[in-house]
Amino acid sequence: MRVLIGYDGSDCAEAALDDLQRAGLPKSAEALVVSVTELAFPFPPPSTHEIVELAREIHVPADLSRAYATASSASQEAQTLAERAATRLRASFPSWTINAEGAVGSPASELIKRSDEFTPDLIIVGSHGRSKLESLVLGSVSQRVLSETNWSVRVARGRVEEPDTPVRIVVGVDSSPASKAAVHEVASRLWPQESEVRLIAAADRLTPTFLGGIIPPVGKIIDEINQTEDLWLEEELEQLSRQFEQTELTISTEIVAGNPKRELINAAERWAADCIFVGSGNFSNRLERFVLGSVSQAVASRARCSVEVVRPRQPGHN
Repeated sequence: MRVLIGYDGSDCAEAALDDLQRAGLPKSAEALVVSVTELAFPFPPPSTHEIVELAREIHVPADLSRAYATASSASQEAQTLAERAATRLRASFPSWTINAEGAVGSPASELIKRSDEFTPDLIIVGSHGRSKLESLVLGSVSQRVLSETNWSVRVARGRVEEPDTPVRIVVGVDSSPASKAAVHEVASRLWPQESEVRLIAAADRLTPTFLGGIIPPVGKIIDEINQTEDLWLEEELEQLSRQFEQTELTISTEIVAGNPKRELINAAERWAADCIFVGSGNFSNRLERFVLGSVSQAVASRARCSVEVVRPRQPGHN
């Protein structure tokens, strides 16, 4: 497994590192920690001596500015920060291969660019816990990474728990391949003993209009449609539950009425879940994903617990 971790030294980034111990991750993995320094002011222009020294190694003029940024004190500070996080991770995951990199620029842009190069199975980002209005207006690094990358993303929000205590996981279920990938991901992880998984299908049921309320046949048809959907969801939940037969996880299922963007969060809060797993399909391009939005983005931005958005593996990526 390949894991890319964005780390900025903030409290939420520290919480994200703690959260990894309750994410069911494998004992063996390759991890890359990336810290990005975002400058409020542009770099001072390089001296003639610096330009000459860089030019000896850089033959494309457009790469000079990037090489200069990499050699700057800001980049070195980011590297030190990434190394600090890597040291913490090595203590928690001694069998992992862990590297650290510092960069200068926009944190979201650098993480997205590095993910395209590293091709991780999972990207880890912390959430700064903005209010709903601030998230809508300002956005955040985690939301931009989630919106624009093609990889699975875990928006980590740490909780105060003792190590190796049972974990509670909510998995949002529908009929999509992405949903099935989310269930498979949970079933394949290594969880502490007595951990629990609840598969939840949110049925946004039809409701009769005024006309349907006064014409009995219309109301009856709507009720039959809703009942048929519930039966189908029960069969879907039963089938997906079978993936956990070879695990020691305690499995339960639930069908809730309402919009999944709201009901998955409500269910997680009622059950005091540690994490919500949701699937997300791959849109044809990043702009389309940003414009259309998704259940996964809504849940990731509003939930109080960690949220892992699972995207099916891309062809050729093991």
